[in-house]
Amino acid sequence: MLFNSLEFILFFPIVATVYFVIPHKYRWAFLLAASYFFYMSWNPAYALLLLTSTAVTYTVSMLIPKRKTAGAKKTLLALCVTVNLAILFTFKYFELFTSGLYFVLDRLNVQYSPVGYSLLLPVGISFYTFQALGYAIDVYRGDIEPQRHFGKYALFVSFFPQLVAGPIERSKNLLPQFDEVHSFNYNNAVNGLKLMLWGYYKKIVIADTVCVAVNTVFNNIKVFDGLAIIIATLLFSIQIFCDFSGYSDIARGCALVMGFKLMKNFDHPYFSHSLREFWSRWHISLSTWFKDYLYIPLGGNRKGKLRRYINLLITFLVSGLWHGANITFVVWGAIHGVCQIIGRITKPFRDRIFRFNSESKVYCVRNGISVIITFVTVSIAWIFFRADSVSDAVYAVIHLFDWGSLSFSYIFSELKLIFGTRAEFYRLAATVPLFIVLSVFDRYKSLNAAFSKLRLPVRAVIYVLFVTYILLFARAEMQDFIYFQF
Repeated sequence: MLFNSLEFILFFPIVATVYFVIPHKYRWAFLLAASYFFYMSWNPAYALLLLTSTAVTYTVSMLIPKRKTAGAKKTLLALCVTVNLAILFTFKYFELFTSGLYFVLDRLNVQYSPVGYSLLLPVGISFYTFQALGYAIDVYRGDIEPQRHFGKYALFVSFFPQLVAGPIERSKNLLPQFDEVHSFNYNNAVNGLKLMLWGYYKKIVIADTVCVAVNTVFNNIKVFDGLAIIIATLLFSIQIFCDFSGYSDIARGCALVMGFKLMKNFDHPYFSHSLREFWSRWHISLSTWFKDYLYIPLGGNRKGKLRRYINLLITFLVSGLWHGANITFVVWGAIHGVCQIIGRITKPFRDRIFRFNSESKVYCVRNGISVIITFVTVSIAWIFFRADSVSDAVYAVIHLFDWGSLSFSYIFSELKLIFGTRAEFYRLAATVPLFIVLSVFDRYKSLNAAFSKLRLPVRAVIYVLFVTYILLFARAEMQDFIYFQF
């Protein structure tokens, strides 16, 4: 059941209405049933995997406080992590592993026939696995008390707004909210619906519009040259942000309507002045998860600069692998890791060279340039994220500036190849520039705050026009969210 489907448009109002009508003591059970129904709409069999992960982490978290020795507690946690990662490995990485093993053995002239079976990747498996593991680790560390109510813990793992593509919630934030008595709140409902509307706009109008040109180029990358590749790369940067942050906005919005507050997952990442800042603004729930449960346990920055850089690289390599069972994602993670290391090594030197008064025009220019450099770096790295293979990605990077003559006829022919029809080009021209303007305004002035100051009749007219605008540019065939594959 996609957020951008008619089924969900019918499903959510019914769930929200029933949630407020029934007594509080039954609400957790109702939300749990609704969440499993939501997840089983893709494939009922994979609800067993969700239940298995839930049962294992719940059982281990109940047993850990009862163990008296640190070794026994660590053994239980290791068992929990092993079982969950084994499930994730089997369904997501086994095929990559056997292919890699075959490649290595073939180079060593060792006869090996890879196992020939393929499993359908369960949607959201990486998200709910990490959320469940985060809870178990928090219990092991003593940061939280274990949730004794299995049903409420199961709801924490499967809560339908963020089940499939996050945010990856922390137990300290979400679990206590299931015990709170939520009455219908007008402000929560309005703010939640506005978040959902903004998310639908980003997904349906922007992401689904630019994906046509992106797919045209990246699905046949070696047919195109520099100008087309640059356009497709920039459009993919817009697509993946609008697609993923749009999902997060819808998730946060529908949770807020019912009184639940999920963490903010995106905070204007393309306005970042460095890659380090970018990762504090992009997929915040995953970035902080890796920081708290991988980077810091590895030693973080406590064991010298060399160890810090190694820890950074490991964290980003694992982050890349988390995104998908393809070497392209690992390379993408490695690029970000290496660039982060270079950035940290050169930061003292850059600070000495570009030391300006924060109110000076030169300082503002420097900030503007740093935003552009960061965005370009992130966009080039996205090539490896989107490309079908490393060879396709390398081809794209090598040919970024392999342009023909910049004549009007050349540019027109390239645009025709990318967009196919004039209608597709006009569609993009009528949507993307407006989104960029709104994003810039929201970054510096807060779009929601400015909108809230308008009179109710004016806001009502804008609502109607905005919904009409979304429906006008919605495609007949809805596109899946990109992060569903993770």
